[in-house]
Amino acid sequence: MTDTPVAEMSFEQAMAELEQVVTQLERGEVALEESISLYQRGSELRKHCETKLKAAEEKVAAITLDANGEPTGTKPVEGL
Repeated sequence: MTDTPVAEMSFEQAMAELEQVVTQLERGEVALEESISLYQRGSELRKHCETKLKAAEEKVAAITLDANGEPTGTKPVEGL
């Protein structure tokens, strides 16, 4: 687990740390207090990943294609 604030992490960094958190919790080799802390960190990481993924999906959905299937640009997406 890193000390990097979740909000500053890339999607890839957050996913990697989330995988580590899940592995530690699944093993059950940590004390109760540490498990609670890990669970809270994991919850933050999951929310961050979902937000990043949703933003990426919206950007992809906004790409328009011309008759040849080539991107012609993007159109604004509501809420961004």
